[in-house]
Amino acid sequence: MLHQSTVSLLLPHRFNKMPFAGDRKHRRILRSTPLLPHNLHNTGQSPESTFSGASFSGAVFNLSTTIVGAGIMALPATLKQLGVIPGLIVILLVGILTESSIDMILRFSRASKSNSYSGLVGDAFGGAGRTLLQVGIVVNNAGLLVVYMIIIGDVLSGTWSEGEHHLGVMQEWFGHHWWTTRSVLLLLTTLLVFCPLISFKRVDSLRYTSALSVGLAVVFVVITAGVTVTKLINGSIVMPRLQPELVDQASFWKLFTTVPILVTAFICHHNVHPIDNELRDPTQMKYIVRQSILLCSTVYVATSFFGFLLFGDHTQDDVLGNFDGDLGIPYSSLINDVVRISYCLHLMLVFPIVFFSLRLNLDGLFFPYAIPIGFDNRRFLMVTSFVMSLIYVGANFVPSIWDAFQFTGATATVSVGFIFPAAVALRYVNLCKVAYKLVRFGFVCNEYGLQGQSWNCNKKGQESVMGDVNISCIIKHGGNLQ
Repeated sequence: MLHQSTVSLLLPHRFNKMPFAGDRKHRRILRSTPLLPHNLHNTGQSPESTFSGASFSGAVFNLSTTIVGAGIMALPATLKQLGVIPGLIVILLVGILTESSIDMILRFSRASKSNSYSGLVGDAFGGAGRTLLQVGIVVNNAGLLVVYMIIIGDVLSGTWSEGEHHLGVMQEWFGHHWWTTRSVLLLLTTLLVFCPLISFKRVDSLRYTSALSVGLAVVFVVITAGVTVTKLINGSIVMPRLQPELVDQASFWKLFTTVPILVTAFICHHNVHPIDNELRDPTQMKYIVRQSILLCSTVYVATSFFGFLLFGDHTQDDVLGNFDGDLGIPYSSLINDVVRISYCLHLMLVFPIVFFSLRLNLDGLFFPYAIPIGFDNRRFLMVTSFVMSLIYVGANFVPSIWDAFQFTGATATVSVGFIFPAAVALRYVNLCKVAYKLVRFGFVCNEYGLQGQSWNCNKKGQESVMGDVNISCIIKHGGNLQ
């Protein structure tokens, strides 16, 4: 029987570098090694040998899809709470802080030679810090994906709200049948849409679906702007509030329930390293982040402004709920269906991007010393099937977890997006003003976001508040979260 070194001499060069499942020298080092190899095209270790590195545009679309997610539908309601001028300013401010936090991650990753977010945190704070970050990412992403599936189910098959059944588009078009029920439609969506998309081992493989997802978000902005301009010409739109309306303590605390939504709308840190590791030119990552945040901020500002201008004080926490009746213009029913279907497709295409980092970090938690999951087909299939099954079960049978996840925007999301990057910067640099500001911002988000949530949870019988949109306010025909 030939020794492994002898076999390596007989095989072509690109096969020499393929790791074996039991080869210890190819196992991950917790300090810096990514869950997928860094710059696969340079090492010859790519599961797909024809891959030559991700392009600039593909990386921008993938990161933009991670950012936009479903948060686009919550932002018009933030202007309802904050007013037009403060609301738009805060959206831009959070975008700037997000870019600063990602810049910190990239800068210190280069300095410490860490090729993953968890590797960077592990290098700074040890195994406990690494595990805590991975748990935060898993909790955040798993919560998002469960809610995405619930929203898709609401859009397609309808939902119950306050004793009233709101029909989904499939029931409106085809009537009530066994194949238009929630569980069947979600199963078909999982098998026909999610399973093919989550089977890719490289995030760059999703660049075309990500581009389509961003395009669908732009479609929503264009439709909303078109309807708004039409009603402006008709003179049926009133002047929106420019400042917040503070009448009592409850209205004051409602302002802080917008914090988790704004923070969640820009979260993308968990996908920065997977995208960076596949780039043809890694030095472009800083510009990719800047372009993505600029693109998403533009979409967010336009959506917020036109959505609030269109519906005014009647803007629902989930603005998709406003597209459930007569818009006061011709073809309202057709426009409503286009908006709801395009939004549902948007979520379906966002799903695999969020799932990608969820799978990597969950694999890192349970198999920290194994070879990269991209090279172990059996483990890849096992982890993928396990996570997808849990998400499907959660979306079908545990709808009450919405309430449990409504606090994630003020806890896990803030920690992943702002507290950990700033803490790493403070760990390596004793004096960093931006890092101190990010830490303070993160803890303010934690404190006031949770206080706002708790205050409104104790106000029984009052109308739904902004904090609930983070996970649980998606009642009518789908909804939002990011």
